[in-house]
Amino acid sequence: MKRIIIAEDEALVRLDLKESLESLGYLVVGEARDGVSAVNMARELRPDVVVMDIKMPQMDGIEAARILTQEKIAPVLLITAYGQQELVERAKSAGVVGYLIKPWKEMDLAPAIEVALARFGEFRALETEVQDLEMALETRKLVDRAKGILMDTQGLTEAVAFRKIQKMSMNTRKSMKEVAEAIILARQLEAE
Repeated sequence: MKRIIIAEDEALVRLDLKESLESLGYLVVGEARDGVSAVNMARELRPDVVVMDIKMPQMDGIEAARILTQEKIAPVLLITAYGQQELVERAKSAGVVGYLIKPWKEMDLAPAIEVALARFGEFRALETEVQDLEMALETRKLVDRAKGILMDTQGLTEAVAFRKIQKMSMNTRKSMKEVAEAIILARQLEAE
């Protein structure tokens, strides 16, 4: 069951939204009346989605969405009576993944939430892929540097130096990156 926080300053709208979401099979785990409370609640409860109004006291929904997106807490679906281009642009730059105009229809909620979840999942997968590629590139650079050190100090060919790093990695149960870092560190200590 998908967990949702609702942030809406009008109690009646919040109640209607909660009833609609629950009738669609979602679990409303928190309700906030302002953006600050919504952000703090989301940090604590880690919902799957935050459904939020734009115009709220203390902090508007777009600024709250920006924080939740930057902190990678949850996707934000804005439900608002305002569709001005300036607000839409602000929402886009804040990382909002869905935008519904009031009065919303119950039948529009589930598709908007599911699309928001899918987009957020894709964003997280891409972010993980980028981190993995960055790590692989960093490892490759370190291994190349360590190979160079072994080739210079032991007169090895590139292939033999690589196999030596690989073998040390297996024998010590350390990653090739860790072995390469150790070789580089040892060389730096020798040079001092």
